[in-house]
Amino acid sequence: HGELSEGFYIPGGNIRLYTDLEIFGEHIPRRRFKALKETSPVKKFDLGFKEGDFVVHKDYGIGVYKGVERQSIDGVQSDFLFIQYAGEDCLYVPISKMHLISKYSAPAESPPKLNRLGTSEWIHTKKKAKNSLKDLTKELLQLYSSRNKSRSTAFAPDSQWQKEFESAFPYEETPDQIEAVAMVKKDMESEKPMDRLLCGDVGFGKTEVALRAAFKAADNGKQVCLLVPTTILAEQHYLLFKERFSPFPFVVDMLSRFRSQTEQKGIIKKIESGAVDIVIGTHRL
Repeated sequence: HGELSEGFYIPGGNIRLYTDLEIFGEHIPRRRFKALKETSPVKKFDLGFKEGDFVVHKDYGIGVYKGVERQSIDGVQSDFLFIQYAGEDCLYVPISKMHLISKYSAPAESPPKLNRLGTSEWIHTKKKAKNSLKDLTKELLQLYSSRNKSRSTAFAPDSQWQKEFESAFPYEETPDQIEAVAMVKKDMESEKPMDRLLCGDVGFGKTEVALRAAFKAADNGKQVCLLVPTTILAEQHYLLFKERFSPFPFVVDMLSRFRSQTEQKGIIKKIESGAVDIVIGTHRL
C-alpha cells in the first residue's frame, strides 16, 4: 500500500521491480479515494443533476429534486430520491428506479411548470410531444426528398492552379485530411447540393480542407463566404487566407467589428459588385 522511490533486484529470485519513474520518466501519483459512508450508497452513482435542479420522471413529469432520503419499509432501510411536485405533492423514487429520472433541459430560461401527481396532465404533455415529433419527422422527410431532387452547379475538376495551391501546403497531409478533401471535392463536382458536416479536434487540419474548397469555388468563378464564431478567429483566418491566396488573382477580405463602419459599407458594396472573391467574417456577414 505504499510507493517506492526506485526499483530493486532480488539476486537468485529472478525478480526485478521497476517504478513508473524508471519506466516512463515521470512519477505518477496514485489516486487515493475516501471511503463512502454506508448510509449514502447513492453517492456511488452519477445522477447527472444536483439538489434543487428541475428533473423529469418518465411517468410523472417535471418536479424538483430535493436530495436523498432514507426510508424504512417493512423494516428494511433503503435510500430514495425525493422529488417535490406542484403543491404538496412529492414522490420517493427508489435507487433501483433512478434510470427513470433525467435532468430537465429546455431552451427557455424561465422555470418550467411543475406537474401535479394523480392527474392526466403529464400524459397529455407526452402525447403532444409525440405528435410534434411526428410532424417534425414528416417535415424532415419532405426536406430531404426535395434536396435529393434539387440540382446545383457542378464544379469542374481540379485545375493546374488548384494543384499548385495545394502543393504549397507546408505540411504533410494526414490520411484523414486527404480523405476529407477528396469527399468535399466529389460533392462539389456533383450536381447534387453538398450536405456534409466535417468534424475534427483543434489542430487536426480542418482549415486546410476549407482553404482547398474555397479555392476550388473561387477558381470556378464563385464567391466564397467563410463564417466564423469569433472576431479573433476571423482575423486569424483572414491573415492565413491572404497569405495562401497571395500568388493568385483572387481578392480576400474580412467583415467584422475590426473594420470601421465606413470600411464595412465599402466591403459590402465590393461583395455586391463581385469585386471580392472570398470574404471571411463573423455574424456581421
